[in-house]
Amino acid sequence: MSGGEKVKVLEETFTRLGVQVSVLDKRIRVIALPESLRKVAEEALSLGFDHLVSIEGIDWPQNNTIEVVYHAESYNDDLRSLLLEIRVRVPRDNPRLESLIDVWPNAILLERETWEMLGVVFEGNPDLRHLLLPPWWSEIPPLRKDYKVQEEGIYVDLE
Repeated sequence: MSGGEKVKVLEETFTRLGVQVSVLDKRIRVIALPESLRKVAEEALSLGFDHLVSIEGIDWPQNNTIEVVYHAESYNDDLRSLLLEIRVRVPRDNPRLESLIDVWPNAILLERETWEMLGVVFEGNPDLRHLLLPPWWSEIPPLRKDYKVQEEGIYVDLE
């Protein structure tokens, strides 16, 4: 099966799950709802996307959402050149997603970082504790757009 045929099969498979799919060269972008995230991740794994590369978050205060972006790749030669991008938005005032550590075990640290930096709670992750920030940190997550940098007791507005 050629690379283009593989991409078409992947696109059709994800479309059957009821999510929005687009293909940008060798990147397959899936826009999922929080309730379909697990199904999309499990299908991705079954299709050969066996390595979660990253989890990032984007704060959209004007929309009251946080967008969580997952990037997965494959160690299989026939999929190695493809990147799967799964995007899901959650409410900014209660950002919660189901943990995917049972799908991709390395998600445990990636979810932990996203929780710490953006405040997204990954339900089912047994290790949501500070990874990069000091253990006493109690301010809002530092990658939120309304976070104010404190310098020598004075908050600095970066906008």
